[in-house]
Amino acid sequence: MVYLDYSATTPLNKEVLESFNKVCIEYPGNANSLHKLGRDTYHLMEAATKQVADLLKVDSKEVIFTSGASESNNLAIIGTALKYKNRGNHILTTKLEHSSVLETVNHLEKNGFEVEYIKLLKNGKIDLNDLKNKIKETTILVSINHVNSEIGIIQDVNEIGSILKEYPKIVFHVDGTQAVGKIKVNLDNIDLYSFSSHKIYGIKGVGCLIKKRHIELMPIIHGGKSQTIYRSGTPSVPLYVSLAKALKLALGDFDNKYNHVLELNKYLKKNLETMKLVHINSNEECVPHILNLSIRGIKPETMMHALAEYDIYISTKTACANDDSLSLAVYEVTMDKELAKNSIRISLSSLTTYEEIDYFLKIFKEKINELSIELGE
Repeated sequence: MVYLDYSATTPLNKEVLESFNKVCIEYPGNANSLHKLGRDTYHLMEAATKQVADLLKVDSKEVIFTSGASESNNLAIIGTALKYKNRGNHILTTKLEHSSVLETVNHLEKNGFEVEYIKLLKNGKIDLNDLKNKIKETTILVSINHVNSEIGIIQDVNEIGSILKEYPKIVFHVDGTQAVGKIKVNLDNIDLYSFSSHKIYGIKGVGCLIKKRHIELMPIIHGGKSQTIYRSGTPSVPLYVSLAKALKLALGDFDNKYNHVLELNKYLKKNLETMKLVHINSNEECVPHILNLSIRGIKPETMMHALAEYDIYISTKTACANDDSLSLAVYEVTMDKELAKNSIRISLSSLTTYEEIDYFLKIFKEKINELSIELGE
């Protein structure tokens, strides 16, 4: 099998699974229980929380475990909007966001909030002047992804955060789901930061929201004591421990893993650029882990299924995108509807080998030739 869809989800690290299993078996108590078994489980939860905090250089009180990045994004956006609606109702974001951000702000817009989209430069980066110009007295939230999930564009979130420091009533949320484990993360100028375990070789069903201490949120899940006051429900300590382990492993030997992916990306791109009908949408502002391309005249689903017959797995758009024919992210960057309709995402990992890339390139080229002949291209 050649797996090239790491941005959708990553394979589970065996060490992470071992940690999860150990906690499930050896710490069966409810962390809210007052007996010894419950307190032992509670202390383990606290240790996992501290480990995440230390790895991201934040305070332990700023770590909120969730069910994943989608819940983290919802809690950050809805929780901010409801908590600070007395200040205003204006929200700024971009068209490059994940559906768990775009659909959440759409929901708020239907319920009395005003949503505006920041313009992008030709390279996909945020137009900082447009950001400044769109800020007004009623602006309460700016939500920007750190790394776009389809094309891989990296936004200068620390620079954006530095700008927003001049507006103390504005909360700055960053969706870091595609950034953690891929690039180095600095949260100094960020108020809220979301990520998920299954993007860093962890277990599906657990994520995290970093909430700086000066920020308050209105909970979106109510009832029952938990790890924090911002998310009710019995703490899933095995999942929390597994996320802490996954994060530690993902950040280990970081430079070597990053450089390996960077060289793979260069090799892959160099070969793809020689192929008929292929247009590469990712640019120099993107993480090397994501390479988005389009094949003119060939539907992405057709190519995806053709490759799957050879046990090669890629993606069309992001796995959580709505089922429509156009990639909004690709269109926003290329302004070309054909490219946006025919986009494919290849996502790499430090686990990816040159042998896998060579096999993919061989089959991919053969399929382009076959399909283009069939379609008369």
